[in-house]
Amino acid sequence: MSTHDMSRYRANSSGFTLIELMISLVLGLLISAAVMQVYIISTRTATVQQSASEVQDSAIFSLQTIEDHIRLANLGNPISNIKDTTNHGGIVLTTANLGTSNTTDAKYFTASEDSAGWTGLSNITGVESDQLTIQYKNVTSSSLYDCEGAEVQKDSPDWVVERYFVRKATGGADTDLVLACAAGRVDEDGQIITAFTGAGEVIIPAVDQFKVLLGTLADVSQLSYLPASTYLELTDKPAITTVKLGMIVRSDTPLIEDPESSLLAADKGKFTILGAEQKLKADSVNKVRYRRSYESTVVLRSARVMSVTGLKSNVKS
Repeated sequence: MSTHDMSRYRANSSGFTLIELMISLVLGLLISAAVMQVYIISTRTATVQQSASEVQDSAIFSLQTIEDHIRLANLGNPISNIKDTTNHGGIVLTTANLGTSNTTDAKYFTASEDSAGWTGLSNITGVESDQLTIQYKNVTSSSLYDCEGAEVQKDSPDWVVERYFVRKATGGADTDLVLACAAGRVDEDGQIITAFTGAGEVIIPAVDQFKVLLGTLADVSQLSYLPASTYLELTDKPAITTVKLGMIVRSDTPLIEDPESSLLAADKGKFTILGAEQKLKADSVNKVRYRRSYESTVVLRSARVMSVTGLKSNVKS
């Protein structure tokens, strides 16, 4: 092969220069980084949507079921004024509400965070969850079902007692809390037929806190909402006509974020429930999850208090 041919061969078979390789490498890294960023954003968005859907499905539909049951409180009771001494009153605050022979421990009755003998589990710093215990009798023309799914036959002489409370999920960590309901039966004298003191059935999974306020009607124009402990301390107790609920529900699916930077963030670690600001516990074990607070006001259909006011007549005699 001649010298001329060798030079032409080397010219035709020359590769990339070092600068060209470096530019290609940088461009490749930039494209890869852009693709990874799009993937991370898409995954994070999908996770948020899935988490939000979990919260919505578990909270909204379950909350409607709870509201329907609470509306039954005091059903079948000829006494419409619900107080702590009302026999078979719809809101169970004392043994007197269950019957003259009842001896159930007070920790199974409607309670607020500072009620004596009550400790409500919560993932909120310094604020315990409340408990709501209601009572009704099926005097309708068809069967009803309690919060655990057991049938309550029409014209049954037994009183149904339902207790809503927060407990630890079965087999879960200390921060894995659920809203459960335990249903039981008592007879006319308050004797226990079926206990309502057990673990009950899960109504809403992944609940961080459950709060309850009792709506009391002192007169036709004054409606006040009180925690159970405050109501029981009143000397002259007004009738209970409504129940206000508040809860924080979280998703089961963790978000793709840094727990240390997101869990303690002011916009994600604080919630307002029933007019009070609640702060999430700074627990590194509790992974970052989508959370949402819910509130609901339920009017007790069988606890209407009617006030009659006199009207000054304009007719002259």
